[in-house]
Amino acid sequence: MAKEIPDLVAEERAGTGKGAARAARRAGMVPGVVYGGDADPLSIQIPFNVLLKKLKAGKFKSTLWNLKVEGQEDVRVICRDVQRDVVKDLPTHLDLMRLRRTSEINLFIPVEFINEDTCPGVKKGGMLAVVRPEVELVVTAGDIPEKLTVDLANSQIGDVITISSIELPKGARPTIDRDFVIANIAAPGGISAADEDEEAGEEAAAAEE
Repeated sequence: MAKEIPDLVAEERAGTGKGAARAARRAGMVPGVVYGGDADPLSIQIPFNVLLKKLKAGKFKSTLWNLKVEGQEDVRVICRDVQRDVVKDLPTHLDLMRLRRTSEINLFIPVEFINEDTCPGVKKGGMLAVVRPEVELVVTAGDIPEKLTVDLANSQIGDVITISSIELPKGARPTIDRDFVIANIAAPGGISAADEDEEAGEEAAAAEE
């Protein structure tokens, strides 16, 4: 099942240039432009409060949106840039790029754990320790998975679930090359080795950057 793509509702903006953009801001709108996809650029505007709420919710630039503009066909877009006021750090302009169904994009996909209630390790007193509740994948715009599923039916205390143990949707791949930890069944009252390994890996990766 494909992940439901959220709507981003905008209005077509009359005029281009700095004057038209300033007029949009005075009217409580954030001006923007939609480009790419073998079509002419489209000037748009989005209510300031609506855009600010979506930005505060997080992952705005890594979310695939279904752009709805009256008088235009719906189109899938991803945000390439949000310009902000240097003093107030509030959005002043945004750039959206149209995507084809075959376009590859990076998106965060949630991980669902099933059969935790019957998990042998949990029944023996272990605890499911989730290291990554979501995973960043490279996916195609026309085939976005709703979630990744981890079955805990046979997991024991000490078991480590890595990205290689999850069946990924066709054409999807992680953005991280190494076999990173998703979760583990930790022993009662103690931190697992998988947690320590993951933390060490993150620190080493940060040191290399």
